[in-house]
Amino acid sequence: LAIEERLENVRFLLHDRDAKFSGPFDEILRGEGVRVIKTPVRAPRANAVAERWVRSVRNECLDHILVFGRRHLEQILRDYLTHYNTERPHRSLALAAPGGASQEVRESPPDEIRRRDVLAGLIHEYHAAA
Repeated sequence: LAIEERLENVRFLLHDRDAKFSGPFDEILRGEGVRVIKTPVRAPRANAVAERWVRSVRNECLDHILVFGRRHLEQILRDYLTHYNTERPHRSLALAAPGGASQEVRESPPDEIRRRDVLAGLIHEYHAAA
């Protein structure tokens, strides 16, 4: 895909002041109508949510998988993102998942629990059998 197509729905790019984000990089994005926003100087917490996600995806996923190319990496990230948003417990949400269904309260333990493997068994998700 051409850069115009990739940036079609992108309105903003937030990045830190790392040297890898050079002036020409920002100009290309601005030329495509993307507003470039840089984090403040010496403000390591300004991009904390993104930094935390990168740490999670590396620790829980990418550090344990051999990636065989771009398409493979994109598939891995799609699968992990689905798990992260629908099944993975988040402490800030009282161990709920951001996009997952609310947990039903049970008075007794379920008779049967089923496991679903994610990312070829790297991650396991557990559900009460219906």
